[in-house]
Amino acid sequence: MADQALMARMDAEFEARKQAVLQAKDALEVTGTRYYVSSDGDDTADGLSPDSSWRTLKRVSDAELCRGDAVLFRRGDVFRGSVRTCAGVTYAAYGSGEKPRFYGWDKSLADPALWELWDAAHHIWRLKEPILDCGTLVFDGGEAHCRKLIPSYIDGQFVCRDDESRPFVIADEMTRDLDLVTLYDARLTTQPSKGQDSPIPLLDEESLGELYLRCDAGNPAEVYAEIEAVPKRKMFMIGHNDHVTIDNVCIRYVGEHAICGGGHVVGLHVSNCEIGWIGGSIQHYFGTDPNYPEGGRGTVTRFGNGVEIYGGCEDYVVENCWLYQIYDAGVTHQVTTNGRFFRMENIRYLNNIIERCVYGVEYFLEKTDGDTQSYIANCEMRGNFIRLGGYGWGQQRHNTDTPALIKGWSYENTAHDVRICGNIFDRCAYRMLHLVAREPECVPALHGNTYIQHVGGRIGSYGANCVEEPENLVFDAQAEEKIRGILGDAEACVYGL
Repeated sequence: MADQALMARMDAEFEARKQAVLQAKDALEVTGTRYYVSSDGDDTADGLSPDSSWRTLKRVSDAELCRGDAVLFRRGDVFRGSVRTCAGVTYAAYGSGEKPRFYGWDKSLADPALWELWDAAHHIWRLKEPILDCGTLVFDGGEAHCRKLIPSYIDGQFVCRDDESRPFVIADEMTRDLDLVTLYDARLTTQPSKGQDSPIPLLDEESLGELYLRCDAGNPAEVYAEIEAVPKRKMFMIGHNDHVTIDNVCIRYVGEHAICGGGHVVGLHVSNCEIGWIGGSIQHYFGTDPNYPEGGRGTVTRFGNGVEIYGGCEDYVVENCWLYQIYDAGVTHQVTTNGRFFRMENIRYLNNIIERCVYGVEYFLEKTDGDTQSYIANCEMRGNFIRLGGYGWGQQRHNTDTPALIKGWSYENTAHDVRICGNIFDRCAYRMLHLVAREPECVPALHGNTYIQHVGGRIGSYGANCVEEPENLVFDAQAEEKIRGILGDAEACVYGL
């Protein structure tokens, strides 16, 4: 059994590793031109020195950069918006102090003039300016956050998800302090249709709608010193660009993904970064939401990961990062193939600390529409400290049985040489591990991990499902025996709470 001394050591180790991330030095070599960006710079300048720095992320995105170049952001500054990256370019920090911070929305919402009292009887405030769909609002650096209310959209109107016969009435549904609703239906689309053609709101990064917030104590900007929106944006957009490096930056308050690439991404390297309060915006208003309820129905999907590659990848590394309070996964490689061929190989998740995400690490390979060739190969997850999965804000989703510290789901997951070694797994609201593949040889190998879980909680699911789905193992008095015998982690350290 784990005792207070053990948990105190775990807390101290996590804090020491967090401080090491926060205090990491700028040590990357740059072979090309260095460009500088600061919050008091000038976009008409050449950017070639701190004294002639650029100012905005748009200027960075518009720049014609060459392989080997670096864009360096001044420490202590805040930059807002998003960045389109270039192949072979490094994005990092310069100067002294805190890491440069990248926030999703154009401005802070902590200005009383931005808010108007919309419904006094129900303490509902309306943001005067239009805004993108928000995953949540974050107050005072994380001291509080919103519960996001999600209506469905059917037959030309917003309706209640629990009862689609009832129109969604804001005042009736916002029953708690800091409840949040964002609504947009100015443009409609039939894509993604999921085989149907009913028009739904077109949600993209131009879909500016209305935001309503219940704040019982008064004007929210008079109650809280800091208010940050988590808007439907990506921060660093990799696209198909190869050999992009992102080092020593802080990314917060982004409603989609903090760092994301797709197609086939080669050489993405993310290191020494702080990434928190990510995701929760609406991906689309159509199709079956796997999180509501039990995958049975629903017409809204929310999403948002810290570092994601959707598609193929090669030489993909995320190391020495602190990731926290993310709606879905801290780090992930994933794809549904839809008949196409994807290879996902040479992947390293090393020495990261991940907390209060619904999934610490997520991976999956769902082979569909005749694809038989796609695979995962040579993937290592080593030295990570992943804790409190499903205990963060992302667990406001409708069901409670998705969290996992490592989430591989139960797809075909064709793979070889996947290793999960030397990690600390510290409590999860549901499965600690969900590691299932169709064939036994495709299931990851576990070695030398530490497992800490509440007695009566779940170890999780491990093994092949070619015959039947593996048992969801209970963490009980036989937990060590199960982990060593069924999971094959012969050198495991196992502690119950």
